[in-house]
This record gives sequence, structure tokens and C-alpha cells, in this order.
Amino acid sequence: MRISATSLTPGVLLVLALTATAAAAAPGTTAQRSSAPTAEASADSDVLKGTWVRPDGGYTIVIKNVSAGGRLEAMYFNPSQLPFARAEVSREGGKLHAFFELRAGGYDGSTYDLSYDPASDRLSGIYYQAVAKQKFDIFFERRR
Repeated sequence: MRISATSLTPGVLLVLALTATAAAAAPGTTAQRSSAPTAEASADSDVLKGTWVRPDGGYTIVIKNVSAGGRLEAMYFNPSQLPFARAEVSREGGKLHAFFELRAGGYDGSTYDLSYDPASDRLSGIYYQAVAKQKFDIFFERRR
């Protein structure tokens, strides 16, 4: 059944408008959870630029640039240079998340799923080693 706006009373139209406005502004809604980058998220993402070192082995991620679309210009070193097949940043809730995928040099499908902690200036999260099918809790520190 289709209902046209002209068949609704002004009170019903007001309730529908208020409901739609509240749903769009409510925390936890789809509109709020979108990981689509905004100008603010892109500006915040610039904090990720730099050299990040994993202290447990010297593995290094260098982030050179963050695009407005959430793509990261980044490279991986272990110790030789490997390109990322995917390198992206998103904002989920109040946190910056960086995701990296390797598809070269024996790392086929290995990923880093990291969150930025401004208090410690660290990237921490999960490293998935695809060949061994193992997950590790890891962190990267900024090289100064």
C-alpha cells in the first residue's frame, strides 16, 4: 500500500520528520557509524604519517600520505621493502583504524588491523599471518 504525503495529517508529518531527524543524529545509527571519510577524519588521519616500528622484530610501516578517500600511501619493511596490496584508514566511533594487507614476499594475505591511541602515540591491534593462519597481538611505536 502506498501513502502519499498529501494524505497524511500535519501532526503525522511532523512526527515522521522528527523521527527521521533523531535517527540520523542518534549515536550508533548507520549514519553515525559510517566509515566513509570526511574532511575532519581525513585531517585527523594525518597523525598517522610517519615511520612506525614493531619493537618485537623491527618490522616497519612507513606512511607517507593519507588521501581524502581514506587510502594510505604506505610501505612495509621486513627488512626489505614490500608493497601493501591494501592500505586504508577509517574512523569508527572516536578511533582511527588502519588496515594493511600484504600480498607479496611470502605474506600472501597477511594483514595488520590497527587502532591509533593518541595517549601513547601507538598503533596497536592484530597481525594475521595468513601462511601460518595465526593471529598475534602487536603494536607499533612511532620512530622519532
